[in-house]
Amino acid sequence: MDLARAHGPSRAALAAAFERVLDTSGFILGSEVESFEAEFAAHCGAAHCVGVASGTAALTIALEAAGVGPGDEVIVPAHTYIASALAVSRAGATPVFCDVDAGTGLIDCRSAAQAITDRTAALLPVHLYGQPCRMDAVRALAREHGLAVIEDCAQAHGAHDGEDRVGTLGTAAAFSFYPSKNLGALGDGGAIATDDGALAQRAREIRNLGQRAKGEHVRIGANERLDGLQAALLRVKLPHLDGWNRRRREHAERYRALLGDTVGLLEERPGAECVYHLFPVRVADRDAVADRLRDRGVQTGVHYAPALRDQPPFAATPGHTATPNADAWAREELSLPMFPELEPFEIDHVAAALTHALTTAGDNR
Repeated sequence: MDLARAHGPSRAALAAAFERVLDTSGFILGSEVESFEAEFAAHCGAAHCVGVASGTAALTIALEAAGVGPGDEVIVPAHTYIASALAVSRAGATPVFCDVDAGTGLIDCRSAAQAITDRTAALLPVHLYGQPCRMDAVRALAREHGLAVIEDCAQAHGAHDGEDRVGTLGTAAAFSFYPSKNLGALGDGGAIATDDGALAQRAREIRNLGQRAKGEHVRIGANERLDGLQAALLRVKLPHLDGWNRRRREHAERYRALLGDTVGLLEERPGAECVYHLFPVRVADRDAVADRLRDRGVQTGVHYAPALRDQPPFAATPGHTATPNADAWAREELSLPMFPELEPFEIDHVAAALTHALTTAGDNR
C-alpha cells in the first residue's frame, strides 16, 4: 500500500492535531485518548473502549482482563498472524490451534470444538482479511462450554456481521492501529472494545502499571498505554473509515470481475460485510507467481506462512488438531495491492499481470 498517498489529503488536519497535542503537552493518556476512546466505541457500537499501545497489547490485556491466565488454554485458528497466538502466551495461557474454513480462512468451529479440553478458557476468532467470522456459531460453542470470546479485529475495523459491527460480538475485542490497517495510526496503537464495564476497568488498570488512581496500584500491570499523539491522529482519520472501507470493497469487486475463475479467490460469507484489509488470492506456485508479478512492477505479500503450529515458538506445543486447510492457505495465499487510494487502471494492471503470471507459470486454479 502507499501510505504517502493515503495521508496526502489529511496532511493539514494531521499536522493540526500534532500542534494541538504539542500545545497542551497531553502526551500520555489524557483528553485526546479519552475522546478517541469515546468516538471509537461509538463507531463500533460498544459501551467501552480502552486505548492501548498496540494490537498485541490489546489482545493480551483483553485476555487478562477476562480472567485468562496460567493453566488455561485458548483456541486460536492456525491461519493468522503470529501475534494472535503470542498474546495468549504473553497472558500466561497456552494457545491450542484449530483449523480454518477452506474458502474463507476463518475459524472452523467444528475443528475448534474438537480442540476443547477441561482447560479451555476462551475462543479467539480472527476476522481475517477484513471478513467477520461466523460469530453466531462461535458464540454458540462458547455458551455450550462456558468460554470467553475474544475477537481479533486487527484487520476488520468497521466490518459488519449482519446488523452488528465487529468489536461487539464477544466478551471483548482487540483492534490494532498499525499504520497499514484500515484505521491506522502514524505509529503503533491498539484498543479494546467491550460492553463489560468491569472488564474495561480491569483493562484500564492493566495497561497503566496496574493503577486504579495515581499511586494506587491494585494489580500486576504493564506500561501499554495509547499515547495522546496517536489518539489525536486517529481522531482525524476515524470519520473517513467508512468511506475508505467502501472504496476497498469497490476495488475488490473490480478485482473479482477481472480475475474471474483464473485464480482462487476469497469466499465471501453471506450476510457479512468484508472490508478487505487485504485482497488474498490462492495460487499453487506462489513464489514463482510473485516473482513474475514483481518483474511487472507489482508488489505482493504473504499472509501468512507457515501455519502457526509450524512456527518455531509453537512447534513443541502439544494438543493441536490437524489443520489441513490452514496448511493449504499457508502454502498458497498471495496478497495483491489493496488500499483505498488505488486507481482503476492500477487494478487493471495488477489483474493483467497476474493473469500473465499464471499463464506463463502454467498455474491456473
